[in-house]
Amino acid sequence: MHVAVLSDIHGNRHALEAVLAAVADGPAQEVWCLGDVVGYGADPDACCALVAEHARIALAGNHDLAVTGEIATDDFARGAGIAAEWTREVLAAEHLEWLRTLSAAGQRGGVGLYHGSPRDPVWEYVLSTLLAEMCLDAQAERVALIGHSHVALAFHRAEGEPATGASRKAGEEVDLTTGEWLLNPGSVGQPRDGDPRAAWLLLDLEGARATWQRTTYDIEGAQAAIRAARLPHSLADRLQYGQ
Repeated sequence: MHVAVLSDIHGNRHALEAVLAAVADGPAQEVWCLGDVVGYGADPDACCALVAEHARIALAGNHDLAVTGEIATDDFARGAGIAAEWTREVLAAEHLEWLRTLSAAGQRGGVGLYHGSPRDPVWEYVLSTLLAEMCLDAQAERVALIGHSHVALAFHRAEGEPATGASRKAGEEVDLTTGEWLLNPGSVGQPRDGDPRAAWLLLDLEGARATWQRTTYDIEGAQAAIRAARLPHSLADRLQYGQ
């Protein structure tokens, strides 16, 4: 079975629609979402509706939990906090209730699913081999998927060896047959690895392979929506730089 793995959509309808169209043209039979359906973008209702319709499994990210009130925004950056409060005010009741049904961790097809990390599904950013080593020790599954950092990457640990890791570009593929793995698809709605295109991962469960994908979308449209909503302009500006 092929799976399209999405994360960190952040209310960016333009990016999500483009990715779902690309997914529909490919071999994926399921869509998995690793959380932060809402966040910085101006179309939280549309993104909730699309994920609820298309994703076989969806997790809650820290921005989702902030909007539902399950966590405080005290540790959020200023723009993130403003966006969370705005989203809470405009989000339809049915989508708020749907977000409340989501958890930050799960499992499907023998793969561990976490928004942040196996050690801390809500908050931990896994961007170093040291943290990856500790997460690989903590995860119950041989292969796990994480989001949260907005960076497409993979960490691998062969038996008896320390973990290694690297960011991943569009089209890069890894063989998951042996060893332990921690994979991040990157962000659909706000990539932070220098590539502004929407990022996602195609996972082949039977073939034990993962391939990183990038999809071009209407960045100007997403920026215009953020500005029209009177959200901080920095949230719009950064989209064109992938930062």
